[in-house]
Amino acid sequence: MRAYKGIVENGVVVLIGTRLPEGTIVTVTVGEAELLRARITSALKRPRKVRVRLKPTPSLMAEAVLVGGVRDAGNE
Repeated sequence: MRAYKGIVENGVVVLIGTRLPEGTIVTVTVGEAELLRARITSALKRPRKVRVRLKPTPSLMAEAVLVGGVRDAGNE
């Protein structure tokens, strides 16, 4: 067994300074301190959530009236 240094990029482990042959089976060991640091870092660097509110367009309402999907209570 041999240890290699690597980093996770976009959920994929990338080895630093070495190349392994195709089909090599590897086991990744992560220490608790590194895992905790990575979680805190990713939480701090996470992009802020942007809320988008969509307003109904008048054209959709006009199409519904033409099709007969919306009925006026006064015209029945």
